[in-house]
Amino acid sequence: MNVKDLKVGCQTFTWEMLGGRFAGGADDLLKAIADGGYAGIEITDTMIGRYADRPAEFAMALESAGLTLVSFAFGSNSGFTLKDNIGADLETAQRWIDFAAAFPGALVSMGSATSVSEGPRDDKFAIAAEVYNRAGELGRKAGVDIAVHPSSHHNTLLFDRADYDRIFALIDPSLVGWVPDTGHILRGHEDMIDTLTTYRDRIRYIHLKDVDAGGKWAMLGKGVCDTQAVMDVAGAAPHFNGWLVLEEESETAAADPAAAVKTNRQTMRDYGA
Repeated sequence: MNVKDLKVGCQTFTWEMLGGRFAGGADDLLKAIADGGYAGIEITDTMIGRYADRPAEFAMALESAGLTLVSFAFGSNSGFTLKDNIGADLETAQRWIDFAAAFPGALVSMGSATSVSEGPRDDKFAIAAEVYNRAGELGRKAGVDIAVHPSSHHNTLLFDRADYDRIFALIDPSLVGWVPDTGHILRGHEDMIDTLTTYRDRIRYIHLKDVDAGGKWAMLGKGVCDTQAVMDVAGAAPHFNGWLVLEEESETAAADPAAAVKTNRQTMRDYGA
């Protein structure tokens, strides 16, 4: 894939991480992201707000802002690792699959398997894989691709390379893709590019995020992420849809989210995207 074919989207967690300090709604996010120069958005279940049961209205709002829905992301208080919650997690997955189905090409991204209870780690991997695979089956029936988004946040089960190898051995690649997050990978893996290359057949789109050498979040281009190498691997991945979704969690973004995401968009223009 040529760099000119790449599309750049923005993830709404930059505002979500502010908690109560962000008093706006989904329309404010659309405006800030459009004003930042982005072509697409990945929004979460927390930030969708009044549009949660109104996909047609959200589609009109996106069109008005000149944005495409790249993906709808959701997580669960179960961490997708509680057996008694499998049914409820799948009901939630179906809800957001139905929502995403109204937007051609949009994916549903499921959050990282996370330990929220006592018990053997192996059992938690097996439960998470069951949820992911069964959600993938639901997505296939609806014509919506499902992808998993590992993280490096507290109690994640998907932190280092061994964890990635374990979960990918359990997930059916024909049902569930992968949303690599460069920042999260760098916090747990010595060789991000090798991880991306090894599992490139699973890549659906990319979360671009940067960290410094100590694993602290940094503005894109100010840390250790080799953005060009990431773009090269993604461009050669057979199922990559061309979307680079920038997600910013640094202190700079916490101080002024709209300005930070606009700066990151300019950084990507320097790469030709």
